[in-house]
Amino acid sequence: MKNVFLVVVLVMAVLMLSGCWAGPNEQTGVPNEGGKVAGFWQGLWHGIIAPLAFIVSLFSDKVHVFEVHNNGNWYIFGFLLGLTAIWGGGGRASSRRR
Repeated sequence: MKNVFLVVVLVMAVLMLSGCWAGPNEQTGVPNEGGKVAGFWQGLWHGIIAPLAFIVSLFSDKVHVFEVHNNGNWYIFGFLLGLTAIWGGGGRASSRRR
């Protein structure tokens, strides 16, 4: 009986987590209204300002944290690099004295 309960809980957890899985972005490579597609450098900048953009996006429908009109993996790489630059990249924890 315990094994059946464990299997049911595991299946429910997998189903719940699969609902959170990111889907494809149909706007990748498609220019915005201004004819621009965000690349690596804009991704880097958006990653750096992401904490502030998130706070502003809570109060405004015109500000978004992530640019959907991007060139794909290079924009995402720049965005993540910008985020790690802001949050320290984990290097601070490894340099502590014990």
